[in-house]
Amino acid sequence: MRIIVTGGGTGGHLFPGIALATAMQEHLADCRVLFIGTRRQLDQQALAGYDFELDSIRCLGLKGMGTLHRLQSVMQLPRAVLEARKILRRFKPDLVFGVGGYVTGPVLAAARLQGVPVCIHEQNSVPGLANRMLARIARRIFLSIPCGYPFPAGKTVLAGNPVRREIIKAAAAARPAGEPQQTTLLVLGGSQGAHRVNTLVMEAMQQLGSQGGKVYCIHQTGKADLDEVKSHYAQLGIRAEVDAFFQDMAGLYRRADLVISRAGATTLAELAVMGLPALLIPYPYAADDHQKTNALYYQAGGGARMLLEHELSGEKLAREITSVLHDPEEFHTMGEKMKNMGRPGATGIILAECLRLIEETRHHAV
Repeated sequence: MRIIVTGGGTGGHLFPGIALATAMQEHLADCRVLFIGTRRQLDQQALAGYDFELDSIRCLGLKGMGTLHRLQSVMQLPRAVLEARKILRRFKPDLVFGVGGYVTGPVLAAARLQGVPVCIHEQNSVPGLANRMLARIARRIFLSIPCGYPFPAGKTVLAGNPVRREIIKAAAAARPAGEPQQTTLLVLGGSQGAHRVNTLVMEAMQQLGSQGGKVYCIHQTGKADLDEVKSHYAQLGIRAEVDAFFQDMAGLYRRADLVISRAGATTLAELAVMGLPALLIPYPYAADDHQKTNALYYQAGGGARMLLEHELSGEKLAREITSVLHDPEEFHTMGEKMKNMGRPGATGIILAECLRLIEETRHHAV
């Protein structure tokens, strides 16, 4: 069996695709997986070490750009579809699965032209432009969380967001023993970092440090703020692990007590599986404000608190951190409710549905 997974540009798009691809390889001994992504360094880093065949096509995004950029994108589409068709003819997939990002459009269009069944996965509560358009040609549409967009009910499955196997294992394992009376705070700005989150956390740490708070920080900064954030922790005398990007997220989640994060769908799915309470600061310029809608879903479920960036200061963030940590009952309840919102079986649901679709397609072809 041969499967193409396509998507990329952010970790939020890549990681569900990685989770699904590895599950297919584990369950199907003869399964070959080709991952078609972008040429960005992030994609190369995230996919390194996996036993996938890799390829990419040249294309540009459409949404949120200037008129000239959009015109260039439209002009590139026919060439991108032709590139994708060449890859598909060579690989001969049984199914093509899109996990989001502008690269998915040409690949799924090429698959449809060649009669290959197409599936898409929408991680967010508000679907992106690509998935709204691709829903017309998709045979199955998988959702991570409830979505207000009117996808066709007959081919839509609320499955959850595939979470990497190492995180599923970490969720089932015993938490490593930490220092007594120490709180481990995990700060995530997304796979590329978030300058405003970094600034707010530094201001909050200054407040907490002056109050004698015993906090250990693990902080993913992105490249631009790495040196500044490291220096700030050192000046405050707060012990911290700081890096632009962490590979071993499963290990970090196991050590964390509380998470401060943007509200990307894949990160939220991972936090839910781990049962980690979170303070969420949605990225205010996300397409269709989908991060705010994501955060509202988890806040309504009781596992997280949403803090809007334009209303937030370092002092207020420090108060929120203190409020959660100084109320053990609330802290424990948030963790339990977050865990209840997790969908660790999402990968299995999607895998079973994809195999059923492949069998249906083969049966009709006979």
